[in-house]
Amino acid sequence: MAAKLKKGDKVVVLTGKDKGKSGVITQVMPKDNKAVVEGINIAIRHTKQSAKSQGGRLPQAMPIDLSNLAIVDPKEGGPTRVGFRVEEGKKVRFAKKSGATIDA
Repeated sequence: MAAKLKKGDKVVVLTGKDKGKSGVITQVMPKDNKAVVEGINIAIRHTKQSAKSQGGRLPQAMPIDLSNLAIVDPKEGGPTRVGFRVEEGKKVRFAKKSGATIDA
């Protein structure tokens, strides 16, 4: 199945403790059906000091399920679902709410 959400997409959180917040996807894990979003689902990780890093309590973005994310509509700005269509012989993603093409 084609990826509806990709790295670099601006998304909004639909459910959970960060509901309503938006951010940019930094990593997608299709096997786990999860994605890491910048500034969302932050957890404190305790790291040991090493020669490279100081260590201590570091905030880190944790993976969030793809079903809890929706892409931000490029025209209207709200959450929207993603569809696929062929334009000029190329398969592109589009926002179902406004019909705007997501892929340039």
